[in-house]
Amino acid sequence: MRRRLINSTLAVVLFVIAVLGVSLFAVEASLIQSSARDSLQAEAARLVADVESRIAAGEPVTAAELRSSAPRDRYVVIDLADQPSITLGEKPEGGVTEASQTGVHGETITVQQPGSVVTDEIGRALVIILVVSLLAVGGAALLAMRQARRVAAPLTDLAEAAERLGSGDPRPRHRRYGVAELDRVADVLDASAERIARMLTAERRLAADASHQLRTPLTALSMRLEEIIATEDKDTVHEEATIALSQVERLTEVVERLLTNSRDPRSASAVGFDLDEVVLQQIEEWKPAFRGAGRAIVHSGREGLRAVGTPGAVATVLATLVENALMHGGGTVALRTRTTGNQAVVEVTDDGPGVPSELGSRVFERTVSGRNSTGLGLAVARDLAEADGGRLELLQQRPPVFALFLSREVDQAPGGGPSRECDEAENSRPSHRDARSSHHD
Repeated sequence: MRRRLINSTLAVVLFVIAVLGVSLFAVEASLIQSSARDSLQAEAARLVADVESRIAAGEPVTAAELRSSAPRDRYVVIDLADQPSITLGEKPEGGVTEASQTGVHGETITVQQPGSVVTDEIGRALVIILVVSLLAVGGAALLAMRQARRVAAPLTDLAEAAERLGSGDPRPRHRRYGVAELDRVADVLDASAERIARMLTAERRLAADASHQLRTPLTALSMRLEEIIATEDKDTVHEEATIALSQVERLTEVVERLLTNSRDPRSASAVGFDLDEVVLQQIEEWKPAFRGAGRAIVHSGREGLRAVGTPGAVATVLATLVENALMHGGGTVALRTRTTGNQAVVEVTDDGPGVPSELGSRVFERTVSGRNSTGLGLAVARDLAEADGGRLELLQQRPPVFALFLSREVDQAPGGGPSRECDEAENSRPSHRDARSSHHD
């Protein structure tokens, strides 16, 4: 490409120089010839004036008298009416340039010079034009090479960026080249790289979220299946199978929700539901695991609360908190329901060591973990809570108290207005409400 740019630029420059050089040479040659004739004509007129002044004064007109007036490098012929012609200088050989002038007394004076004088002058002009043309071609070549590099190098760079983007490296380069068209291409490539990076991040996040959200229901399901295997009581088998079937339904709901959110994150379907039912369901599902660990899981607080959200998502959030307490906490795990303002709250606490102080609010971030785990559980749980219009917070670090805040479903009073419910006393509310960290996920 550089060679084509250089060749095309030089072709244009050479064409322009050829047209202008030939025209300039023709004009310059014509001017030199015209100037030479005018110079000879002026000298002839001067000699005519000298001869006429001598005739008028009665002085003799001879070669000796006129030699000092005639130019030495010219050949002069003076034709007088009453005497022979007078010649001055050496007659040139070959081509000549001449001019004649006739006086009032009938005298004619012809001045000649060798044609080589005009030819040499034209040759010098031609040399000057050629030198200038060569300098112009050299300058054009340098400029063409510089412009070719300026255009070709960015195109090569853009090609490398496109190839890198196609090979799976979506990092934008943010390079600009000072050429509007090339900068526009760079803008488009950078925008495409950013979009691809966002898409890849979303896909990776979906895969991580899916693996983590599916792990908890699968763990609970495996515990139920272990219970079925370990017992021979038909009633127990029937009860455990029924619970396992409900867990399979929850697992299906989790998968459907993940697929729906991957297509449209704003497609959450919040409904009013019985919060106690979801809490008690989690307690029943996790009791075998806590019995196996020699620990207990209990429920307390206000009953009959109805919240607005997605029951499956709320169950997943609570399962994440309970699993964290089982894996990293200690003692009895307590789920407590209460109200505050127009919100329903589910608190999960245990008697374990709590959240490390160095983690602070960062533990809700992805990949941040205090016990060598994935660091995804609480981040995913918070995203699920926020998708339902709620929030997940750490109210206290030691002992750990996590709280899931959900909008309450307010019953309609007979008069059409919302009924007033007395909020639960907050005397036992843990401190550090503004803490935004999480348990050791």
